[in-house]
Order: sequence, then structure tokens, then C-alpha cells
Amino acid sequence: MGPRSKREYVEAVFVRYKRASRKEKKGILDEFCAILDYHRKHAIRVLRNFRRFTKPQKKKTGRCPLYDADGIGIPLKRIWLAANLPCSKRLKVILPLWLPGYVEQFGTLPLETVKALKRISPATIDRLLRPVRIRYTQSGRFTTKPGTLLRKHIPILTNQWNESRPGYLEADTVAHCGQSTSGIFAFTIDLVDIATGWTEQRAVWGKGETAVLEQIRDVERSLPFDLLGFDCDNGSEFLNHHLYRYLTGRRRPVAFTRSRAYHKDDNAHIEQKNWTHVRQWLGYERFDHPGVIPLLNDLYRTEWRLFHNFFCPSVKLISKERIGSRTIRCHDVPKTPYQRIMQSPHIEPSVKKDLSRKLEDLNPFVLRKAMEKKLHKISQLCYNNTHQRVTI
Repeated sequence: MGPRSKREYVEAVFVRYKRASRKEKKGILDEFCAILDYHRKHAIRVLRNFRRFTKPQKKKTGRCPLYDADGIGIPLKRIWLAANLPCSKRLKVILPLWLPGYVEQFGTLPLETVKALKRISPATIDRLLRPVRIRYTQSGRFTTKPGTLLRKHIPILTNQWNESRPGYLEADTVAHCGQSTSGIFAFTIDLVDIATGWTEQRAVWGKGETAVLEQIRDVERSLPFDLLGFDCDNGSEFLNHHLYRYLTGRRRPVAFTRSRAYHKDDNAHIEQKNWTHVRQWLGYERFDHPGVIPLLNDLYRTEWRLFHNFFCPSVKLISKERIGSRTIRCHDVPKTPYQRIMQSPHIEPSVKKDLSRKLEDLNPFVLRKAMEKKLHKISQLCYNNTHQRVTI
């Protein structure tokens, strides 16, 4: 007996079963179980829960044709890949910033597609990008060696997240050591402004105190605001007399603070940037050729800083409340470091004007293409160096 025949039979028996007396139901159940080969308890449940008339289900209307994968999928995917795989909430903010550059690079888009891209929701972005989304599960190596020389002179600061004035930086180093921390290799000095999210990166050969100080000087000259505070971990590349004298020995000393030892959460801002601004691009390869340092710094000082500071938004934590076992976090609207600087009352109008003029000449797709060429050159240099060493 097929499913349709079974349902017709159940419907016929159900009417009799419903009107029968207790004694008659016993005979109906015997017949029902013999014909359908049901267990008696199961037969009782089937007849008791049977619904003779069911309300027809409402037909699904389907999704809006403007949001199909063929309409906006291609430009959405291209912008997502060029922006280095941001989350949907950040990508929604990125789209209006990148569309002029997209049109210049790939040609004009239909007006309906442009409107759809501007009003698309983060949930729809997640749905359209689900087939191509890639997850990274790589992990790094710990290379911070404590510097004990000046620990008593440099105070600990743990509430630096409340800074709203530009100029207070968090700093850390990222090791390009590959699978081994032995020998000498390249490091990236990563710095981020807490208030605006403005980032700067510089490369050094090893973790020498003089080389680190030289690159921090160069970063200070590149900042669009005055350096007011410097917060770092307990690594010896930062806790030394060279940097201490440079920051505290000036007419207006810079607030030099450090985090607690073995508490990475104290440097939450820079730890996050270590991934999004360094690891996600350069990976975990070993850079042990001295020639990679000028190549990296040329990249960091030009396209790298312009790409991340003008076209890559981030969110800031506004409030955090613990309710029972849950922590409720509230974030602001994603904004680029450039946008936060333009909204800051502490930045001079002349600086804002210079940044706005610079933005007019920038195209994120052109910057991304130049970055990829330089990254390829860096990878080739390190690969050839490794290949020669293995061959010898």
C-alpha cells in the first residue's frame, strides 16, 4: 500500500473511529493494525492525532530579483575580495566608498545594481557570499621576551580603551619567523591609534633597540596628529633606555605605559590589528633575507597605509554589560580611520583638508593591485632565498 492509499484508508477509518464506542474502537484497532502492520500504541496515536482538514500553506514569494547572485554577486564578490574579506557589517559600509573606484576599474554598473548594492543588508551579504567565504584557522608563534630593565620606571595602564583624543598609540611586534624562532628574521612593528583606529606598520631586521626606535621616529613623522601616549607590551624591543629617553625626555613628554605581563587582553586593539593588517596579508612565512626590509617598508609607507586608513572601516566598542552568564556588547557604526579623524574636534582643519585632498586621488582597486605586485616580489625574494639554502 502506497503513502497516498494509506492516507485515504486512515481518513476513512478515522471517521468510524471517532464516532465508535469504546467496544467498537477495539475491533477497529484490530482491523487497522492487521492491514497496516502497525503497533497498537502507534495506531492509537495515528488515529488520535490525524487531521482530516489542514490549512493550505502560504506560498513563498521568493527573494527580490535585485539580490540574486547574477545581479550583484560579481561586484559584491570583487569588492569583498579586494577589501581582504571583511565581515558583512563592515562590507556594507565599504560598498559606497569603493563603488566609484569599482566603476573606474571595471566599467559602469547598471543603475539598479548600484542602488541594490547601496541598500543591501548585512544578512543578504552573508547569504550571497556563503558559497565563496573562506575561513582562516592559522595560528602564530609567541616571540615576546620580557624586558625587565625599566619595568619599575614605566607604569602599567589597563584602561586605555577610554581614550577619545587621537594620539594615544598601542604598539606590538609581529614575527615573520615561519615555523622556527631560531636565527634572525624580519619583524613588523604594528601601531594603532586607540581613538581613530589609524594604523602604521614598519619592518625591522631583528628586534634591535636602535632599529625599532628609528622606525618609531618615522611613524611619528607620518601621523596626522601629535603623539601623546605610547602603550606597549613587556618586550625588550620597547622597554629599553633608547625609547624611554626618546618619549619622556622631550619638552612635552609622551605618556609611556605598558601592559601587565602575560595579559594580551590589555593590548586588545593592537592584537586585533596584528591579524587584520599583517597576518591576513603576509601569512606565517619566514622572511630571513635582509633585502626584504626595504621592500616591506616601501610597501608600508605608501599603498599599505593609504589602503587601510582610507578604505577599511572598523567598529569601536561603546559599552559592555554583563547580564548573568552573558556579556552584551554594543558597537558603533563601522567607520574608516579617515572618517573618524574628520569627525574629531581635536584635529586641525588644515590636516583634515590635506587628507580630503589626498583621498580624491585614491582608488582602492589601484592600491590593491600595487600592493599585490609588491607582495609577490617579497614572496619571490624569500622563496628564492629558502630554495638556495636548501639546495646548498
